[in-house]
Amino acid sequence: MIDVEALVFDYPSSRALHGVSFVVRAGAVLALVGPNGAGKSTLMRCIAALDTPTDGVVTVQGLDTQVDPRGVHAAIGYLPDAYGLYDALSVRQCLIYAAQSRGVSAATTPAAVLSAAAKVGLSDRLDSLAGHLSRGLRQRLAIAQTLVHSPRVLLLDEPASGLDPDARSSLSALIRSLAADGMTLIVSSHILSELEDYCTEMLMLREGQVVGDGVVRTDGRKAVERDEAPEAPPFALVRVVFAAPVEDLQARLAALDLSLERLEEGAAILRLTPGAEAEAQALSALVAAGLPVSGFSPIKPSLEDAYRSANAKMTEDQTTSDQGPQA
Repeated sequence: MIDVEALVFDYPSSRALHGVSFVVRAGAVLALVGPNGAGKSTLMRCIAALDTPTDGVVTVQGLDTQVDPRGVHAAIGYLPDAYGLYDALSVRQCLIYAAQSRGVSAATTPAAVLSAAAKVGLSDRLDSLAGHLSRGLRQRLAIAQTLVHSPRVLLLDEPASGLDPDARSSLSALIRSLAADGMTLIVSSHILSELEDYCTEMLMLREGQVVGDGVVRTDGRKAVERDEAPEAPPFALVRVVFAAPVEDLQARLAALDLSLERLEEGAAILRLTPGAEAEAQALSALVAAGLPVSGFSPIKPSLEDAYRSANAKMTEDQTTSDQGPQA
């Protein structure tokens, strides 16, 4: 769906992107994460065919952003971090303007407006002025403007910035709904908790470079690209809660050939081979050894886990590179 190959982008005084390459599969909701200044917005503008890269190729639905930028504009919706609305226009008028500026015919514009408003929950606000909407509803209107021409790809740059908790929750529900309809999304943020509810994959940037293995699934697996075979997760995490303190817990777990990820108060996080069979065997071994198990539950890895893992791998790779070959 989106293919970025060896992308380089230079500003007059600095290089923002250093040979960035990755693939986003159709139907994915990709979290584009990294600190401020990592190159996220520049990358999004290149994908949206709004900036011309110094080098490299970007294709969206098979369209080259440099060869056919207008075709790319028709295929995607893009919401920048700083967006504007015409406050003196009604919601309906804003959507009519957005539809016709994106090439929607006059005959189909009314239906497109109603559809976009319904998707973002603004059907009852069509005659309200944009300037009278709350911050959260303005965000919904801005997203509706990016949807009115029925794109299959949506790029959202820091969409939750400035929203209150209720508006953020509504935004999460909206993104999940769009994903369920088959849309491919890239959502950028430097706050991982904003992305946890709906993203299926993650790409981490630091100083204009891809960190770790590129696009990874939120469970820590490398994402499948093109026709690659699915990769099995390297391990699964399970939280074991104990009803009473256990002396020499680490040694007893080692004796059972169970890998300890970390200890928590009253619990141990174990690293197991993925699958229900491995979980059943581990639980059986713990109980048979007389350990007072009161809880046993798999842990779904978070974006924070994937982020830490990618950072750790990058640090390890840099350390190995700095040390050079050993004599």
